[in-house]
Amino acid sequence: MASRNVYSVLVVLFLTCGVVMATKENDQIIKENNCETKMGLPCVLEAFTSIFNTGSISNKCCGELVVLGKVCHSVLVKRTLENPLFKDLNPATIIAKSIQTWNNCLALIDSPSPST
Repeated sequence: MASRNVYSVLVVLFLTCGVVMATKENDQIIKENNCETKMGLPCVLEAFTSIFNTGSISNKCCGELVVLGKVCHSVLVKRTLENPLFKDLNPATIIAKSIQTWNNCLALIDSPSPST
């Protein structure tokens, strides 16, 4: 019985350390790439809404998202999913929406503008 309790404690400790390490790793990537300073707040809110709720992202904010870069975009989404406030969300759905938003913005920014 005692070994079972020790095993349970070790599993909890391992899982907790894994989450803390992932969070610290994401925070380090965010810091090294200045991810939190590359987008204006209105565009951050638009992108957040399009990924974590329902909404669209404007051409202007797509431009800011692409300048932010894929690494920053991905790590910010992952860090948000680590927040206990978002524990009820399905990570697979959010990551799929994140990829879709990124790909849509990239296609929009890379496409030539129509001639007028």
